[in-house]
Amino acid sequence: MAVIWGLDLREMQWGKFKSSYMFNTEYHLRRSKMVVYQIAMILCVCSESVGTAALSEYVDQQEFIARQDHLAVVYNDDFVGIMSYNIFVGVAVATIFGAAFFFDLFWPERHESPSVHLAWKICAVIMCVMGLADALAMTVIVATKSAYLSGPDAVQGMTLLQQYLKPTLIYRKNAKAVASVVLLWPGWVATVASTVILFLSHQHDAIHGPKSTHARGRDFEEERKRQSSGEQSGGEKSSEERAV
Repeated sequence: MAVIWGLDLREMQWGKFKSSYMFNTEYHLRRSKMVVYQIAMILCVCSESVGTAALSEYVDQQEFIARQDHLAVVYNDDFVGIMSYNIFVGVAVATIFGAAFFFDLFWPERHESPSVHLAWKICAVIMCVMGLADALAMTVIVATKSAYLSGPDAVQGMTLLQQYLKPTLIYRKNAKAVASVVLLWPGWVATVASTVILFLSHQHDAIHGPKSTHARGRDFEEERKRQSSGEQSGGEKSSEERAV
């Protein structure tokens, strides 16, 4: 297969998803990366998915009232806005740390320039800041805010809402909205942990390379034994030549 950006696509093999390879100790912080990166991705994407379901219900509710009575309006822009932002954050976290996960899985010994390392770090820090803003805003909105009806025909609108049972106007009573918040906070913590691991990994790679201390020690011993064997073979050959 082709080599793209210095990455041999032949290394993309299903066998590398085996736990024996994915969680080996050959590379520095490999187990931590494989676990924490996935936790960050899964929790943020789950928060985004559950939030999308809640968002869809509120948008449908708003459209239902608008179709039935154009004089009554449901205002839920705060919820729609923060859930839309949460979708963006979830996708962004999955993109950055998903890419880091697969790159470390398939090409753990790849060479990256300092500018690429800097780009990884900047993206990771941005994910932490965006995730914190998302979690704080969503917590405040879900915990303290609610949708409301307005317009000259709001009373008729309330009657229509009684026909449209879901979702409740009070966000904190919406199980999906609460679940989205609950999933987002540990997802953000995992994102911060992933960022710390990424920084430590790059620091180690710049000094020692991607191999773990254990692997480097083993490789050193193997190389020393090979050199020792070569010297012994060379000495024996010289002795035989002198004897002849």
